[in-house]
Amino acid sequence: MTGSTSEGVLPGEVQTGSETPLLRVRDLVKSFPVRGGVGRRGKSFVQAVAGVSFDLSRGETLSLVGESGCGKSTTARCVVRILDPTSGSVEFDGIDLNGLSADDLRRSRRRFQMVFQDPQASLNPRMTIGQTLSEPLHIHGVDPAESRDRIRELMSLVQLRDGDLDRYPHQFSGGQRQRIGIVRALVLRPELIALDEPVSALDVSIQAEIIRLLERLRDQFGLAYLFIAHDLSVVRHLSDQVAVMYLGTIVESGSNSDVYDNSAHPYTQALLAAAPIPDPRIERTRPRIVLAGDPPSPINPPTGCRFRTRCWKAQPRCAEEEPVLADPGIGHLVACHYPEASNVITSRPDRPIGGAL
Repeated sequence: MTGSTSEGVLPGEVQTGSETPLLRVRDLVKSFPVRGGVGRRGKSFVQAVAGVSFDLSRGETLSLVGESGCGKSTTARCVVRILDPTSGSVEFDGIDLNGLSADDLRRSRRRFQMVFQDPQASLNPRMTIGQTLSEPLHIHGVDPAESRDRIRELMSLVQLRDGDLDRYPHQFSGGQRQRIGIVRALVLRPELIALDEPVSALDVSIQAEIIRLLERLRDQFGLAYLFIAHDLSVVRHLSDQVAVMYLGTIVESGSNSDVYDNSAHPYTQALLAAAPIPDPRIERTRPRIVLAGDPPSPINPPTGCRFRTRCWKAQPRCAEEEPVLADPGIGHLVACHYPEASNVITSRPDRPIGGAL
């Protein structure tokens, strides 16, 4: 389990099961060059992902959660090799994807797929839905008759009709287009799907439908999900494990109950406090955590703890020493010098907390 300190588990490892993981990511780094700018000489780099490590087991969901720009989507794109990592390793079923040839990587891609945030932008407007869904099957040499049967079966599972295959993307609603994107990810029968904020562009009622659909498909096909989200409330009922990212690093990770009911990092607590609660009594009395300012620039991140410039617990040590992602004795991993586990959702402090020192 996440946060275990048993033999063989190193500090900073996010584990999601006792079996050999389907996906193993170690010390993942992704940097992008930044050119130009007034008074800037040479080349600078944005380190979008700064040494992320985690495991994901078959049939489980690991959610990466954090504000926009924290590196979670870049991490997912490196995992499915849309982007090449700057350094670190990505192992899928024991195979290091960084060491594969172009042909071997293409053959492996059918085992891991991605669903994107904007279904409209991810579908070719000049192709019918049938053509779009047939394309990956054709590329991987699947028999046309088998392709048709497979597509019809999946269309039925996501509650779309056979007649929809002759229509174009603009003829569907946003929720329907996302269902089509899910079918496209499933047609090659993958074992892992990376979901990059798949419901953030949808209405709240449609979000719930898509989340329930993803749950059913995961259970039916034994899928592993790497779910990207900025809202902890969206992934609560879908996640087995949760990893919270801030400025390219994981600051807290653990099981669903660890993170939601016993969070210990100030940033995680701030995210939970910002998520709405349907019970008005709890909503009126739970703590309000206000973070000071905006996230720092990833071109020049703060020394020591990257969160310290917005943290109300910050001490001189936080500026001098980078905290290690490890178990401080609460059963899951936290990267904080002064962790304090609590249930932010139900606790009732005497006064609001928050703000940076």
